[in-house]
Amino acid sequence: MFIKNLEDASRFVALDGTDICELLHPKREDEELFMGYSLAHARLRPGEASSPHRLKTSSEVYFILEGRGRMVIDDESAEVGPCMAIYIPPGSMQHIENRGDGPLAFLCIVYPAWGEEDEEVA
Repeated sequence: MFIKNLEDASRFVALDGTDICELLHPKREDEELFMGYSLAHARLRPGEASSPHRLKTSSEVYFILEGRGRMVIDDESAEVGPCMAIYIPPGSMQHIENRGDGPLAFLCIVYPAWGEEDEEVA
């Protein structure tokens, strides 16, 4: 069994400017996880936005945990909030903006698992 507590995990700022905690990744040497995707917790403070970016070959799902925002994928945009899932196709230019008064927190599920070489920031 493998359990990781969000409160105990380290955070970093991703290439797109998002505050990230990588919870599960199958390619980490210290973990034996047999899965094809990665799972991260992301957050943006009020007024913050991720930089436009794309994953060249991976698809991504954002699952909004708290807050309100605006999701932009290529030439489409939508207001998003808690309990909403957003599918982002491979190769799509994307970014998300926090439009609320509190944090915007969401899960990022990437398949195949996220890799720095797959990400391009505009």
